[in-house]
Amino acid sequence: MQKSAPVTAPVIRATRKRSRHVALAILGAASFALAACTEDEVDAQAFPDLKSCKEAASLGGMFSGADCDAAFAEAEVLHVETAPRYDSLQTCEAEHGAGACGNEQQVQSGGSGSIFMPLMMGYLIGNMLGGQRGVAAAQPLYKTSDGKFANAAGTSAYSSNSGKAKLPASQFTRPPTTVGKPPMTKATAQSRGGFGASSGSSAGG
Repeated sequence: MQKSAPVTAPVIRATRKRSRHVALAILGAASFALAACTEDEVDAQAFPDLKSCKEAASLGGMFSGADCDAAFAEAEVLHVETAPRYDSLQTCEAEHGAGACGNEQQVQSGGSGSIFMPLMMGYLIGNMLGGQRGVAAAQPLYKTSDGKFANAAGTSAYSSNSGKAKLPASQFTRPPTTVGKPPMTKATAQSRGGFGASSGSSAGG
């Protein structure tokens, strides 16, 4: 299947209302390749916290208050199980920014005070609540060193932690667990190009 020319830093437009402003933008080092046919997409919305989700729900938003609760709870579970882990506060803050990290003990019972994780800076909720096997209804969002927001796997970065978008269902695939795995060192983080450095997404037929 022939693909069209890559487009750098594409804009994913909101799908419910034809707003004049862009809701979310998928950004990253990799270009976003448009294809003749695309994978299944879902309506999604990012929120900085549970309160903002419930406020949107009270105004007749895309999701109900119950959806907000369920997705936030799922994002918190994913945060504990799949957030990137680092061997020092300095390494974590180099990837996520000053003041954006805490130690594992703060989020996990029996966690280590010498392992550090980024703080959850919002969450992304999709409209497949209770839906597809192997696909989460929500994803935690983490700040990156350049001020964007990335998912737990660091595979996609967004310009904001607030807004609507139509996203590939693959954006909600559950990331692998990092619990019990060796934390990243400065060297291993740099070998990956930095958290979210290879961010981007492509739609394929």
